Amino acid sequence: MSAPILVGISGATGAIYGVELLRALKAMGQPAHLILSEWGAQTITLETDFTLDEVRSLADTVYNNKDLAAAVSSGSFVTRGMVIAPCSVKTLSGIANSFTYNLMIRAADVTLKERRPLVMVFREAPLHKGHLDLLSRAVDMGTVLLPPMPAFYNKPTSIDDIVRHTVGKILDQFGFEHDLMKRWTGP
Repeated sequence: MSAPILVGISGATGAIYGVELLRALKAMGQPAHLILSEWGAQTITLETDFTLDEVRSLADTVYNNKDLAAAVSSGSFVTRGMVIAPCSVKTLSGIANSFTYNLMIRAADVTLKERRPLVMVFREAPLHKGHLDLLSRAVDMGTVLLPPMPAFYNKPTSIDDIVRHTVGKILDQFGFEHDLMKRWTGP
């Protein structure tokens, strides 16, 4: 079996991006491991019709965000990389400052130090200079910043179309083939 993708769902709005990413990975047969923050769990409950048990069942392994001894806290545990979708300002700040006070940030730090892909679906708007500075630091460290910005050339007709487009862009970062979005082929 191939190495898993590590999915973090933090407490920013847009939990559906992490949920739909887990669903896509499961449909592809790609192992996924999940770190769900306390506020990520709360956001799933507030913003979606999924239960926490349904979301957890989409992952092959689920880690407690407080467990700094979990397998993914070590670079010797091989993953294909990590996606944090959505990524809160608090999580961004921890990553940008290497302040690994929880497992999600520790796993992101390990992902960067091992030179594995870290994709951050930062979900905050508008941005102030502090956000921009933190984002710049994270990108300088190797993070791929992938904010959930919709494309309109594909003429989305639903929120699901917009979410799938972003999830498709995430999967592209790992080289996965998929049909979640319509690709631009010219006018």
